[in-house]
Amino acid sequence: MLQPILPAVVNVSVQGDIPPNQLPPPVPGRPYPRHFESMGSGVIVDAKAGYILTNAHVIREAKTITVTLSDGRVFKATLKGSDPASDIALLTITPDHLTAIPLGNSDNLKVGDFVAAIGNPFGLNQTVTSGIVSALQRTGLGIEGYENFIQTDAPINPGNSGGALINLQGQLMGINTAILAPGSNPGNIGIGFAIPINMAHGVMKQLAEYGSVKRGLMGVLVQDLTPALATALHISPDTNGALVSQVPNYSPAEKAGIQTGDIIQSINGTPIHNGGQVKNIVGMLRVGDKITIKLLRKGKTINTVINLTDPKDSKKVAEHNNPFLYGLVLRDLNQTITGQGHLIGVEVVDTDENSMAWHAGIRPGNVITSANQIAVTNVAQLQDIAKQSKHELLVNVLSSGGFRFVVIK
Repeated sequence: MLQPILPAVVNVSVQGDIPPNQLPPPVPGRPYPRHFESMGSGVIVDAKAGYILTNAHVIREAKTITVTLSDGRVFKATLKGSDPASDIALLTITPDHLTAIPLGNSDNLKVGDFVAAIGNPFGLNQTVTSGIVSALQRTGLGIEGYENFIQTDAPINPGNSGGALINLQGQLMGINTAILAPGSNPGNIGIGFAIPINMAHGVMKQLAEYGSVKRGLMGVLVQDLTPALATALHISPDTNGALVSQVPNYSPAEKAGIQTGDIIQSINGTPIHNGGQVKNIVGMLRVGDKITIKLLRKGKTINTVINLTDPKDSKKVAEHNNPFLYGLVLRDLNQTITGQGHLIGVEVVDTDENSMAWHAGIRPGNVITSANQIAVTNVAQLQDIAKQSKHELLVNVLSSGGFRFVVIK
């Protein structure tokens, strides 16, 4: 099983300059390091094109990338494209008698399936370890922007990043990416993670075509639907789905009629169980793709179609239609605050650092209580006032320093 595919796993060596903000403090009597060298693994997935998949973090800040094959041949690699959000990078080398590994279907993996990890841990070439699939669809780990990991107990160590996770048929099931290690111990404790090859291959196709990933925008903020939330929404606590917590103005989701409080139960026929799943599915789709959404709204099932748009286009529309509030994530506030009594207004949840509001001093946690000297009680009212403003918006804001007036222009 292993012998035919071992040559497809390669050593990836990276050299580069240490970023200025990461330079260590100088030590008297020692050379001052300005450059770095690091090592990881890669997998040849297309022998004719010379394509090699690896992790984006393996080649981060690289000035030169060198690939060493199992037969000792050394190639200078070119970075075709990198997607830090999924931690996938695509390299190319001269296609000279290369061996590629056949791609499997990671959707067919089941917990308990036997797998093997191949890579170069600690620089030890062609190291093979074995184990089983411990879990699937691991999300919320805070490792990458898009997480849908295969968890395995096959030992994975530093240097394995970018290597292959294969099944018993010798097919590529995932790209080894990370381990869970307590404290400062970098070693393996039997909890490793790999990016499913179906996700990695989707990213690879865009990197090969564009050099980057052009993700389509749906335009919703979602959260997990817990039994407690389901009960509060007067639906069965066993209901599966992702709860829509916000629908930004002018977004494709708003145009499709999606509302805050809706429950997304399926996307393109795929059942939805949590918020991370929505992000992962939409994150693998392109600008211009259409998706069919099944919603649950106040006990009724609704089907709608959303056209995914370029995030840059949605940004331009939102900024044009409401420039003063562009870049702000807002929510209604009606509660008692220590030292302030009962407060009604609009809370700033997040702020885009390139927005007018940010440059005016608006920060997350601020509460807007009036706009143009009109008391505001909810987001919709604030948006209406802002839309009517031509040159500037005067808001009264509560921050940690107390109340103050701020001009957004």
